[in-house]
Amino acid sequence: MSVFDPHLIHPVSPHHFSYGGLDRNDSARSDLNFIRQLFKAPGTRFIIVWRTQNFFKCSELGLTAMQCLSYDESELFLEEALSIYLGKDRNDNDYICLDISKYSEDALGYLSKIGQFGDLRKADPSILGDEGSILAYAKAMCFWHSKSLFCNNCGSLTESSQGGHTRTCCNLDCGATHFPRTDAAVIMAVTFENKILLGRQSVWPEGMLSVLAGFVEPGETLEHAVAREVYEEAGIFVKNVQYQHSQPWPFPASLMVGFRAEAASTRLKVNTQEIEAAHWFSREQINQFDGLTNFLPRKLSISRRLIEEWLVEK
Repeated sequence: MSVFDPHLIHPVSPHHFSYGGLDRNDSARSDLNFIRQLFKAPGTRFIIVWRTQNFFKCSELGLTAMQCLSYDESELFLEEALSIYLGKDRNDNDYICLDISKYSEDALGYLSKIGQFGDLRKADPSILGDEGSILAYAKAMCFWHSKSLFCNNCGSLTESSQGGHTRTCCNLDCGATHFPRTDAAVIMAVTFENKILLGRQSVWPEGMLSVLAGFVEPGETLEHAVAREVYEEAGIFVKNVQYQHSQPWPFPASLMVGFRAEAASTRLKVNTQEIEAAHWFSREQINQFDGLTNFLPRKLSISRRLIEEWLVEK
């Protein structure tokens, strides 16, 4: 398999974290000799994650590009690191993620000379599509491993297997195999004529407004989840629910599935146990947001894209 061209497989331009960037090379994960040889292969690139933070190049402009390590640079951390084979890039370079969370901050001295750790959500929007996607992939895999140390069948310890893409129960009487989890969530731009519905949660930065969102529950379609969440949070019935885009969102383990939907009316009944507030806004009102009293989500998020696509419509 080659690396997919995101501009060919997405109906519109791909969004942040949605480029893929790697051939995940599934057939190689079970080849232990192949994985062992990669560690010292000159073309192997090591992606570092430490306590949920990704590793970026040093830059006065912020988190603008990922920083990879060579084998010689990463050898200091191999003893206590969790390794995950990620796949091959467009130039046939192999990538291995190293979760070095067991190391104290004091042990990271060398890394501070060549890069910086940071929250991927705060990465600069100029980060390359492939790089952002690889970093999101690595972060999601590390989170899953950290939450899957014990078997959910028998409670015994598990160990990493299949190049880091499964965990196997160490209890021979159980031997269950566990796979990475992704939680599906819907996020929707709800409109009525020339207005869009924006709300906020109390835990968000003061002044931030965004579209509504929520997790998909068992036994419902994505479209049903859209309708349910909008009604539960804002008391609005919707129609014409249409898929727009999706975005991996490893904060900690979601896939955001973006939709547009039309409201049957503008009459709101806000459930303050779900959200803090919700209001209808025109394009003119949003274009006058001052960045302090009111502002939109970060540009990396699919929520921002859904809003901006609506803003430029005629």
